[in-house]
Amino acid sequence: MTIQNTKTFRPDERGLIEAVDALRGGGLVAFPTETVYGLGADAQNDNAIANIYAAKGRPQFNPLIAHFSDISQAKRHVKWSNIANQLAETLWPGPLTLVLERHSKSNLSQLLSAGLPSVAIRIPAHPIAKHLLVNLGRPIAAPSANISGQISPTRPEHVHADLFGRIDGIVDGGACQVGLESTIIDLTGVPTLLRPGGIPADIIEELILTRLAIVQSSDAIRAPGQLASHYAPRANLRLNANTKGTNEIMLGFGPVECDLNLSTTSDLVEAAGNLFSSLHILDGDNPTSIAVSPIPETGLGIAINDRLRRAAAPRPANNQ
Repeated sequence: MTIQNTKTFRPDERGLIEAVDALRGGGLVAFPTETVYGLGADAQNDNAIANIYAAKGRPQFNPLIAHFSDISQAKRHVKWSNIANQLAETLWPGPLTLVLERHSKSNLSQLLSAGLPSVAIRIPAHPIAKHLLVNLGRPIAAPSANISGQISPTRPEHVHADLFGRIDGIVDGGACQVGLESTIIDLTGVPTLLRPGGIPADIIEELILTRLAIVQSSDAIRAPGQLASHYAPRANLRLNANTKGTNEIMLGFGPVECDLNLSTTSDLVEAAGNLFSSLHILDGDNPTSIAVSPIPETGLGIAINDRLRRAAAPRPANNQ
């Protein structure tokens, strides 16, 4: 799929009207959410969803997240539950994705579920994402707006570098606030953490008064972000490094000597927001390897370490 010119839509009335028109016409539009930039398409349009997979080079067994404007719209497409209601009423809009059984009357494209009987859903908090959803009047499927397996985009220039000529447009909404993808919870059975993300798991456990089961690496893929190798820069990553070696660039955390620091004050919220943009910056210098300081395995540190481990994992041949 080749598009001669990927447009940049300004985040004003005219630009957002053009973005909605592009989505309504079956086009692909990248837009900011509070987590990362999403690559949006009409979630009810099979051809548009197929074009997401083509533009990203994404494996078609890897499902997409459907974004909704409000809870009532989401309920039309999934079998709701008391736990879903409790989490949605408290944490939506925000960086939480729920996996629920698809309703038999749902007209969401089957392609976005990758053949599964469930669908991953969320309500984003970013005002631009909400505007697009409300004015389109339909749910929007939106994985991260990057080539599959590579670093997630938190700024419009990241999207432009990866997807120019592959998509119809990019809504320039500046930098994303959270900087990490949503937490994904599977509610089709025992509540299970499929992907740590912008909301720490312990907050969710406190709300539902139960411990979350943890998905195993050998389990079948049930939601986005479960591939072993994902979020990867071109350079190799060496984790839990206290110093950098020869031909390495150092990504630090806390009061350490480094080339770029996620948070000099050891603030995990700041580090999460800076993670992907920092990897983009360091990878742009074409290093052989990026050494990364240890990150505490607590709170948002769990999600940061999840992304770093996947970024450091051996890459499939087609990602080399």
